Amino acid sequence: MSEPVTTGPSVRQLATLAIPAIAIGVGSALTLRLLNGLAEILQGFLWTTLPASFGASEATPWWIFTVLTATGIAVGAIVWLVPGHAGPDSAMTELTGPFPGLKALPSIALVVLLGLAGGVSLGPENPIIAINAALSMALLARFAKVPPQQIAALAIAGTIGALFGTPVAAALVFTGMVGAMKSGGSLWDRLFLPLAAAGAGAATMDLLGGAKIAFTLEPMGTLEPIYLLTGLVVAAVSALLGIAAAWVFPYLHRVFHALPHPFIGIALGGVVLGLLGMLGGPLTLFKGLDQAGQLLSDPDAYTPGQLAGFAGVKVVALLVAASAGFRGGRIFPVVFIGTALGLLGYAVLPDLPISLAVACGAMGITLVATRDGWISIFIGVALCGDMGVIAPLCLIILPIWLMVTKAPALVVEAPKADAALEPGPRRGLAARW
Repeated sequence: MSEPVTTGPSVRQLATLAIPAIAIGVGSALTLRLLNGLAEILQGFLWTTLPASFGASEATPWWIFTVLTATGIAVGAIVWLVPGHAGPDSAMTELTGPFPGLKALPSIALVVLLGLAGGVSLGPENPIIAINAALSMALLARFAKVPPQQIAALAIAGTIGALFGTPVAAALVFTGMVGAMKSGGSLWDRLFLPLAAAGAGAATMDLLGGAKIAFTLEPMGTLEPIYLLTGLVVAAVSALLGIAAAWVFPYLHRVFHALPHPFIGIALGGVVLGLLGMLGGPLTLFKGLDQAGQLLSDPDAYTPGQLAGFAGVKVVALLVAASAGFRGGRIFPVVFIGTALGLLGYAVLPDLPISLAVACGAMGITLVATRDGWISIFIGVALCGDMGVIAPLCLIILPIWLMVTKAPALVVEAPKADAALEPGPRRGLAARW
């Protein structure tokens, strides 16, 4: 006996819901562009204008230490004192939530602004998605007959489209999510509204001059069998570094959260980030996308030791920033790490094309961070700008996925419910963490 056929939404429903979907995409891009624009202004003041008055520059070690330490103190004070306490701990959240209430949004925006401008090794993706989802649900739930969960999904799609500068990234992410949906209809029916939001977000961001993951390297040319082996080596090393970071992550998170107050943890994190910034230099600061572009603009300017150092310092900085309580995402720093590892592979493995090396380096560690093969391949291809690497990436990712699938994820699991029963005044402080 055949199962009943479930039908998807009608053409009229899709066309009607496309209006709020596009509105959410445009709004998501505007919010992201505003936050990035303010961060760029503050960054210019902190790293160019202000140090010049002291005879320093953005590369001066003591200035790097000072700014990151001050950033940690400022973010710690906001998490401690400002209503909403900067929302949930980013180390324990994925791109899909949970999302905070409106009360937390100002504090989230403040800490993300300070983190982006102050050189913290975290991206804006998790907090900006939380802001856009919360705003979209608050504004549209009353005026559009769309379930809050669907509004949140459209905000996620719109923000991802704006972040990566293309709706393709959001479409790839959502192909991994639609399998869990119970609604009927074709795949394109389910992707119609998220793609509308993502396309609107990406187009708006492009019109506003936003940055995107899009670089151009020397093409791979004709595929040779040895490329599959050397590319696999680069991707495996990248994935193994990500797995090692994911294994350390909860332990480091536990160390910082064992401190008696969130302000102390974040301020101490700022000090450690300052020391790491002195060690790694300006290229290891900030979210990492612009810095990845700097590496790719002159790939022969760095020795293998320097590239390994950049990747190592950035991994530690990412773990410290996320564990200490700074708010931010992990994808953009991972892109920088993968780029450095890919260039390292290009430098030490003879005859490995630079485009395939960078794509494999980015794909390996991004697969650990996202657990999504499509977005990992997409980022690898976008970084090198060579469509020819798609075929070998689709083969190389298969054994890498077998490595990653049972390994720890680059996220900290939320504490058990009984942790809230801990006696004494630490209960309130633990909640603020």
